[in-house]
Amino acid sequence: MVRMQVQLTDEQLSGLRDVAIREGVSQAEVVRRALDQYLPRHAPDRAAARLRALSLIGAFDSGLSDISERHDAYYAEAILAGKGMTDPGPSSSES
Repeated sequence: MVRMQVQLTDEQLSGLRDVAIREGVSQAEVVRRALDQYLPRHAPDRAAARLRALSLIGAFDSGLSDISERHDAYYAEAILAGKGMTDPGPSSSES
């Protein structure tokens, strides 16, 4: 186990002591039990996040029919446009 230091209000400390005495366990055990109940309810739902991400596949249309072949050129154009430049030069797919 890892030792840590926590600052509590007077009311929290009083309540912690009362619970520990009533249940016959240490204050640290009361805190561990409370965290065991709290953490699962606030953990990210990775499965749901993955499903949301997967649902985005194919959700957008670039309007470009050759995006899979010229993605590098389009990316370079976007980068240059963001810098105020316009000519990316020849792309490797065009040579």
